Amino acid sequence: MALPNQQPVDYPNFKLVVVGDGGTGKTTFVKRHLTGEFEKKYEPTIGVEVYPLDFFTNCGKIRFYYWDTAGQEKFGGLRDNYYIHGNCAIIMFDVTGRLTYKNVPTWHRDICRVCEDIPIVLCGNKIDLKNRQVKEKQVTFHRKKNLQYYEISAKSNYNFEKPFLYLARKLAGDSNLHFVESPALAPPEVQLKHESELNNARNRPLPDD
Repeated sequence: MALPNQQPVDYPNFKLVVVGDGGTGKTTFVKRHLTGEFEKKYEPTIGVEVYPLDFFTNCGKIRFYYWDTAGQEKFGGLRDNYYIHGNCAIIMFDVTGRLTYKNVPTWHRDICRVCEDIPIVLCGNKIDLKNRQVKEKQVTFHRKKNLQYYEISAKSNYNFEKPFLYLARKLAGDSNLHFVESPALAPPEVQLKHESELNNARNRPLPDD
């Protein structure tokens, strides 16, 4: 799954396709990972930045090649060669933007058109922000399509490793796989509120509008 200008690695590696509307935090999410930031490669012919992200598991080292659309999603449908040979995917939306969640089914359809039956994680990003528009109980798409869902905050590193761990387990066919070292992360830009406050906020009734 390495790009032409990258050295292939001799341990398991997977092409991770990351999609979602522009501004949902796909690039910020990967840049939290110091190794990815350090080794990023640019492949202008397909308008994508590919970041190699390494994780150490109890079954050995694995690498995800994180394909970041680098703004191409603003121009409508991504080209098929972005998805081809994808082993797994993350669909990201912004919990402060209702439209980014409404567009999730379109991104899901695009992936499934090219990649059949790959593990997909839906991520609701920016839960550190106060002006949340899409509440957790309103997020139902993953249930209809049998996807895994995680709430994340790219800026606080909250749940950073969860999507990667889920995908690694699915790809390895081993539900006991776990990370034995914490991924190298950039320091959080914001601190999340205490967990109990987060839970209280999630359980508040929705306004009628």
